[in-house]
Amino acid sequence: MSTAPTGGSGPSFPYPLVATDLDGTLLSPDDTVSARTRDALTAATAAGAAHIIVTGRSVAWTRHVLDDLGYEGIAVCGQGAQVYHAGEHRLLTSVTLDRQLAGLALAKIEAEVGPLALAASRDGLDGEVLVGPGYVVQEGPLPVIPFTDVAELWSAPLNKVYVQHPGLSDDDLAAVARQAAGDLVGVTMAGEGIVELLPLGLTKATGLSLAARRLGVKAKDTIAFGDMPNDIPMFAWSAHGVAMANAHENLKAVANEVTSSNEEDGIAVVLERLLP
Repeated sequence: MSTAPTGGSGPSFPYPLVATDLDGTLLSPDDTVSARTRDALTAATAAGAAHIIVTGRSVAWTRHVLDDLGYEGIAVCGQGAQVYHAGEHRLLTSVTLDRQLAGLALAKIEAEVGPLALAASRDGLDGEVLVGPGYVVQEGPLPVIPFTDVAELWSAPLNKVYVQHPGLSDDDLAAVARQAAGDLVGVTMAGEGIVELLPLGLTKATGLSLAARRLGVKAKDTIAFGDMPNDIPMFAWSAHGVAMANAHENLKAVANEVTSSNEEDGIAVVLERLLP
């Protein structure tokens, strides 16, 4: 999959940067990219655009997908914490969570709602994902390491902590976490069962802006595609935000337009319309 501008002649693509979320957006439910979407992205890059994948997944949980896609450009991972060069298999930047603040944030949230099930993503190219008792992990090929002693959670640098509650919805849990500890950590909802505690102020827009600077493009040059509330900052940063038909209502509310679902080539539908 082509990921950078070719500098070819002829009419240019109206947005020099195409930023796409991964799960629920670029990927079909079977974790593949359709031929139509691949062709549309290839045509956009041939017309002068760069393509950046911007995902909540950490690098360790993203690399195999990028390799399968033949993606060799820059990817923003870990909700903006990690900027990764896929072609060189190299981490360019990485932001870690203050573990002392995260522990205090968890205590404040649990004081409001009771015990939480916990997981965490460690920093680095091979950062393990630790999963505690009661935390429900989505089925798939991604490896996890179980833990029983919460002290293990804080034993190495982390990019994020995942929280789940047995009774609250994801939206309600995120709202309570924000209210209880939003002065200590960032809180985002990235998908079903995925509420995350992040370094304060960190969003997908943070990582995307760093990656765009490396490519010499700006926010006004960017069209972004996404499906979840964690994509809201990316839409706010970009010139044009496109929500998938399967997107969370909060993202649709701030999108410039809504396209077809990820199962129906929603990215391709928009790119084909914009292609010269």
